Amino acid sequence: MHTVLACIDGGPQTQGVVDYASWAAHHVGAPLQFLHVLDRQPEQALVHDLSGNIGVDAQETLLAELTRLDENRSRVAQQHGREVLEAARQRALDRGVADADTVQRHGNLVETLLEMQENTRLVVIGQHPVPGAVPRLHLDQNVERVVRTLSKPVLVTTTTFHEPQRVIIAFDGSATGRKLVETLADSPFLRNLEGTIITAGADIDRIAAEQQWALDTLREAGFQVEARHQTGNAETVLQDQIEKRHADMLIMGAYGHSRIRELIVGSTTTTMLRTSSVPVLILR
Repeated sequence: MHTVLACIDGGPQTQGVVDYASWAAHHVGAPLQFLHVLDRQPEQALVHDLSGNIGVDAQETLLAELTRLDENRSRVAQQHGREVLEAARQRALDRGVADADTVQRHGNLVETLLEMQENTRLVVIGQHPVPGAVPRLHLDQNVERVVRTLSKPVLVTTTTFHEPQRVIIAFDGSATGRKLVETLADSPFLRNLEGTIITAGADIDRIAAEQQWALDTLREAGFQVEARHQTGNAETVLQDQIEKRHADMLIMGAYGHSRIRELIVGSTTTTMLRTSSVPVLILR
């Protein structure tokens, strides 16, 4: 059975990830699995640079000591990860989750998720604060890579859990936008929440028919939704509507522009992941 897969590491975002993943697992009726990945980045000792200054015996002793220290660090990291996973599992059980499991892997997070995505229904991940950066102006590289790489839905959480009641659905009439609506319509996830389909820009005539299609599609699937259009920059409009409607979650597609266009003008997806005050659910 496909799982809700929550990525945790014990950082400040972990509690939010656990709580939102628990909520999501309940609503999609899927088992919950917590993943902790130990990213192997061996320390590179400059022993070869010391070969002219110390004898062979001393060099061998230094290598042995570095190996021992590295093994100790690895054991400590594994134990810390197991404790983080167990604490997350217990918190999920306390929140009413019936089926919660844990897994610890060595390697790269994105590569690990790619290996596991065949049996994954939803990935839940939180953002790390960037040291020395202005808050909300930088996007966690792991988050961006996960969203860009995986073909599964990704929920990027906030630190504090607020049970979603109202959602904003960003819709631009593109092929990506239509796929988003079709994916929502086929899933029981979020079906009982209030939703508002938001389109932005000056060309309302072009988007009107597509917006009506989205509204009809979701209503026929049982969603309680309305549609609104507002002129202006998409990022500004979405932030404004989140605040005005007291929305608890933003739903949008992943990177509808070409990579070249993103490099020139940026991406609405990236901007909202970076600045949204509510969790962002990315659908393909």
